[in-house]
Amino acid sequence: MGNVKTQLLGHCLDYVNLRISTATQSMNNAQAAANEEGKSSAGDKYETGRAMMQIERDKAAQQLEEALKLKKVLDGLDALIISKAVRLGSVVKTTNYNFYLSISAGKFLIGKEEYIAVSPISPIGKLLLNLKEGDQFVFNKKQEKVIYLS
Repeated sequence: MGNVKTQLLGHCLDYVNLRISTATQSMNNAQAAANEEGKSSAGDKYETGRAMMQIERDKAAQQLEEALKLKKVLDGLDALIISKAVRLGSVVKTTNYNFYLSISAGKFLIGKEEYIAVSPISPIGKLLLNLKEGDQFVFNKKQEKVIYLS
């Protein structure tokens, strides 16, 4: 299972690194556009254009900040740690789903199995926290049972 955890962590890191790269590129593009606006425009149009580019840059900066927070969470995970209860970094197999408790990063295919990366503060993440093998819970109006935990 350690290999699956390592792969899931890698997929989540790829997801976050792409978000960081995209946000950084958006910030740079907005800044370059704002600088270019200053060279080619005059008067109110110039001020409006610069203000719009600043808003875009600020939005990208916020997205970058959030992606960096997610990366920090992932950097704190150790794929080799196995716990008896669900915690951050756990892989949880239930009756109908496979979860990776880390960040909300969507679905990943490992081999032929689908895993859903969920945050511990998401509704399903909150349900899963501290459960042990054999524990039951309701998700999507279905009774689920924790079959395997690592």
